[in-house]
Amino acid sequence: MGLAFLSNHQTATGEFHLIMIRTLLLTLALAMGVSACSVISGQESTKEYVSDASITTAIKASYAKDSTVPATAIGVETLDGIVQLSGFVKSAEEKSRAEALAKQSKGVKSVRNNIIVRP
Repeated sequence: MGLAFLSNHQTATGEFHLIMIRTLLLTLALAMGVSACSVISGQESTKEYVSDASITTAIKASYAKDSTVPATAIGVETLDGIVQLSGFVKSAEEKSRAEALAKQSKGVKSVRNNIIVRP
Protein backbone atom coordinates (compact mmCIF):
# COMPACT_ATOMS: atom_id res chain seq x y z
CA MET A 1 0.00 0.00 0.00
CA GLY A 2 2.84 2.36 0.79
CA LEU A 3 4.33 1.87 -2.66
CA ALA A 4 0.95 2.49 -4.35
CA PHE A 5 0.48 5.71 -2.35
CA LEU A 6 3.92 6.94 -3.37
CA SER A 7 3.19 6.19 -7.02
CA ASN A 8 -0.19 8.02 -6.86
CA HIS A 9 1.45 10.94 -5.06
CA GLN A 10 4.13 11.23 -7.75
CA THR A 11 1.45 11.17 -10.48
CA ALA A 12 -0.57 13.88 -8.71
CA THR A 13 2.55 15.98 -8.21
CA GLY A 14 3.48 15.55 -11.88
CA GLU A 15 -0.01 16.63 -12.99
CA PHE A 16 0.17 19.63 -10.66
CA HIS A 17 3.50 20.68 -12.17
CA LEU A 18 2.11 20.26 -15.68
CA ILE A 19 -0.88 22.47 -14.81
CA MET A 20 1.43 25.09 -13.29
CA ILE A 21 3.65 25.10 -16.38
CA ARG A 22 0.63 25.47 -18.68
CA THR A 23 -0.71 28.30 -16.54
CA LEU A 24 2.65 30.07 -16.62
CA LEU A 25 2.91 29.72 -20.39
CA LEU A 26 -0.61 31.02 -20.89
CA THR A 27 0.09 33.98 -18.61
CA LEU A 28 3.27 34.80 -20.50
CA ALA A 29 1.49 34.53 -23.85
CA LEU A 30 -1.26 36.88 -22.70
CA ALA A 31 1.24 39.35 -21.28
CA MET A 32 3.19 39.38 -24.52
CA GLY A 33 -0.03 39.83 -26.49
CA VAL A 34 -1.11 42.79 -24.37
CA SER A 35 2.28 44.48 -24.62
CA ALA A 36 2.27 43.89 -28.37
CA CYS A 37 -1.10 45.62 -28.80
CA SER A 38 0.53 49.04 -28.85
CA VAL A 39 3.07 47.88 -31.43
CA ILE A 40 0.36 46.35 -33.60
CA SER A 41 -1.74 49.51 -33.51
CA GLY A 42 1.32 51.56 -34.44
CA GLN A 43 1.77 53.30 -31.12
CA GLU A 44 5.30 53.30 -29.81
CA SER A 45 4.91 54.35 -26.20
CA THR A 46 2.57 54.63 -23.26
CA LYS A 47 2.95 58.41 -23.41
CA GLU A 48 1.72 58.41 -27.00
CA TYR A 49 -1.23 56.20 -26.07
CA VAL A 50 -2.21 58.50 -23.21
CA SER A 51 -1.96 61.47 -25.53
CA ASP A 52 -4.27 59.81 -28.07
CA ALA A 53 -6.70 58.84 -25.31
CA SER A 54 -6.76 62.40 -23.98
CA ILE A 55 -7.45 63.75 -27.48
CA THR A 56 -10.38 61.35 -27.89
CA THR A 57 -11.73 62.27 -24.45
CA ALA A 58 -11.43 66.00 -25.15
CA ILE A 59 -13.29 65.66 -28.44
CA LYS A 60 -16.09 63.61 -26.88
CA ALA A 61 -16.38 66.17 -24.07
CA SER A 62 -16.69 68.99 -26.61
CA TYR A 63 -19.44 67.05 -28.37
CA ALA A 64 -21.32 66.61 -25.11
CA LYS A 65 -21.22 70.38 -24.49
CA ASP A 66 -22.35 71.29 -28.01
CA SER A 67 -26.07 71.32 -28.78
CA THR A 68 -25.55 70.77 -32.53
CA VAL A 69 -23.59 67.52 -32.34
CA PRO A 70 -25.31 64.25 -31.39
CA ALA A 71 -22.47 63.10 -29.11
CA THR A 72 -23.67 59.51 -28.65
CA ALA A 73 -24.07 58.96 -32.40
CA ILE A 74 -20.47 59.78 -33.31
CA GLY A 75 -17.53 57.46 -32.77
CA VAL A 76 -14.11 58.98 -32.19
CA GLU A 77 -10.81 57.12 -32.52
CA THR A 78 -7.34 58.63 -32.36
CA LEU A 79 -3.99 57.22 -33.46
CA ASP A 80 -0.81 59.30 -33.51
CA GLY A 81 -2.89 62.49 -33.35
CA ILE A 82 -4.97 61.51 -36.37
CA VAL A 83 -8.65 61.49 -35.47
CA GLN A 84 -11.20 59.34 -37.25
CA LEU A 85 -14.88 60.19 -36.89
CA SER A 86 -17.61 57.70 -37.70
CA GLY A 87 -21.32 57.25 -37.22
CA PHE A 88 -24.58 58.60 -38.56
CA VAL A 89 -26.05 62.09 -38.21
CA LYS A 90 -29.22 63.80 -39.42
CA SER A 91 -27.68 66.75 -41.25
CA ALA A 92 -24.58 68.05 -43.00
CA GLU A 93 -24.43 70.77 -40.32
CA GLU A 94 -24.00 68.12 -37.59
CA LYS A 95 -21.28 66.41 -39.63
CA SER A 96 -19.31 69.60 -40.30
CA ARG A 97 -19.69 70.82 -36.70
CA ALA A 98 -18.33 67.50 -35.40
CA GLU A 99 -15.31 67.85 -37.67
CA ALA A 100 -14.73 71.49 -36.67
CA LEU A 101 -14.83 70.64 -32.96
CA ALA A 102 -12.41 67.75 -33.48
CA LYS A 103 -9.96 69.99 -35.37
CA GLN A 104 -10.02 72.53 -32.52
CA SER A 105 -8.87 69.98 -29.94
CA LYS A 106 -5.27 70.20 -28.73
CA GLY A 107 -2.90 67.63 -30.24
CA VAL A 108 -4.99 66.85 -33.33
CA LYS A 109 -2.85 66.57 -36.47
CA SER A 110 -5.69 65.80 -38.88
CA VAL A 111 -9.30 64.62 -38.95
CA ARG A 112 -10.78 61.91 -41.16
CA ASN A 113 -14.50 62.53 -41.22
CA ASN A 114 -16.29 59.29 -42.13
CA ILE A 115 -19.60 60.39 -40.63
CA ILE A 116 -22.56 59.58 -42.86
CA VAL A 117 -25.56 61.91 -43.17
CA ARG A 118 -28.77 59.89 -43.12
CA PRO A 119 -31.28 60.81 -45.81
